[in-house]
Amino acid sequence: MKKYNGKSIYKGVAIGSIKYYRKPELDTARHEITDVEAEVKKYESARDTAVRQLNDVYEKALGEVGKDTADIFEVQAMMLSDDDYNDSIYKMIRENHDNAEHAVQETGDIFAKTFSDMDDEYMKARSFDIKDISRRILCILCGQEPASLASPAPFILAADDLTPAETVQLDKTKILAFVTKYGSSNSHTAILARTMNIPAVTGVIINPDWDEKRAVVDGFTGEVIIEPDEETLALLTKKQAEEAERRAKLMKLKGREDVTKGGRHINLYANIGNVNDVEAVLENDAAGIGLFRSEFLYLGRDTYPTEEEQFVAYKNVARKMKDKKVIIRTLDIGADKKADYFKLDPEENPAMGFRAIRICLERPDLFKTQLRAIYRASAFGTIAIMYPMIISVQEVRRIKEISAEVRSGLSKENISYGNVEEGIMIETPAAVIMSEELAAEVDFFSIGTNDLTQYTLAVDRQNSKLDKFYDPHHPAVLKMIKMTIENGHKHDCWVGICGELGADTTLTETFVNMGIDELSVSPSSVLTVREKIRETA
Repeated sequence: MKKYNGKSIYKGVAIGSIKYYRKPELDTARHEITDVEAEVKKYESARDTAVRQLNDVYEKALGEVGKDTADIFEVQAMMLSDDDYNDSIYKMIRENHDNAEHAVQETGDIFAKTFSDMDDEYMKARSFDIKDISRRILCILCGQEPASLASPAPFILAADDLTPAETVQLDKTKILAFVTKYGSSNSHTAILARTMNIPAVTGVIINPDWDEKRAVVDGFTGEVIIEPDEETLALLTKKQAEEAERRAKLMKLKGREDVTKGGRHINLYANIGNVNDVEAVLENDAAGIGLFRSEFLYLGRDTYPTEEEQFVAYKNVARKMKDKKVIIRTLDIGADKKADYFKLDPEENPAMGFRAIRICLERPDLFKTQLRAIYRASAFGTIAIMYPMIISVQEVRRIKEISAEVRSGLSKENISYGNVEEGIMIETPAAVIMSEELAAEVDFFSIGTNDLTQYTLAVDRQNSKLDKFYDPHHPAVLKMIKMTIENGHKHDCWVGICGELGADTTLTETFVNMGIDELSVSPSSVLTVREKIRETA
């Protein structure tokens, strides 16, 4: 028996044989080509074939796993038309005389790193899409067929990483668990694991010798146990049965109220990163959307999204949610979330740089376009707006002036809009210290605990060397949360949490006792948090 430790990305216990998935070897070594235009045509032919393949996979996914997952492949097909991606490949072929295989590999690596360096888990996960489309083209260029993932019996799938196309082609009835070397909580493997309710562990060095060996995956501890002894097997079999019973109990909470034993109601909402996440919000019975990250509309493109594009996206979410509240966070982009057309200067410390509301206030036309789209969409549902990275009352007052100008303009054009609450994110110590004054200006606060922890502790949360110092349970962070709640309530300003701490059930009771009004968590965490709320006195 051997144990290997990784990081849990979805809880649960799986017992079965391992199937090791090995990707085909591809020759992407550089060699100089002489016929440049012939090489360009070779690339374009492979790219067009990849688009056709993705369209086929989209149709297959649509029928087997639903539109949310299928949309991944529609997006990937669109990525293959991206001018920046294609121009990079053309430049390497035409100017450097690189072979197509090398140009695609190099471009894929550069673009994937750009996404993985972003300070947003959703955007980090898009690096896997870039790798996936690049590898798809390379397989076509190299004449390689993807490795088979077929199996007659259920198995634990072990691989360095899995692309969206690979995961969708799996026979979902045969997968017991995922074990990967690479991945994150927002990777496609993690999303699929949550959808399938199966354990997943990442950060494990995969050994090809594991193939066909009996194993146990403990998604609670992040352990992978190869050839477990009888005692270990018995313990984890019992743990597996207990987890199945717990999940069945959670399902019974659908449709139940988010009320403590003492009769206190908590608004339990969900966070989303794009329009397609709404289905997961509804499936997990969240009472609303507490954080709609609007920046997905600005990233992965060459120009600013138009007012109409934004309006359609916001309206679609509002309509799908019907009367449930949708809180849209205005543009939270900066030098760490790269969009070249913003023309942002490089910064040594982008987390403290020109980002979020600072960009909006410096570029009011950009800000007004987004606000017009949001207000127009508010006629189709219950929409609220929250502004990120606030540090002063002066900022809020300027925002309110701009917001009033937008409403006035819409009224003059006879364009209807709803009654929109306005709130701010509390992410900085300055906002906490000024929270009593800020509460008098807005309808609500939403505490972004990820950045609040980072700024309070002076710990860069993107620096893995500082992981042991990044402590969201630090007394200073908890005191700041408590202070924010108390000061907000002095002015009838309701207070929520939309950071990762909102889903930390070890703190649910603490937050309830502090007087929190709302918790917004990932869709898959809604029922778990509901259970904890209902158990709280």
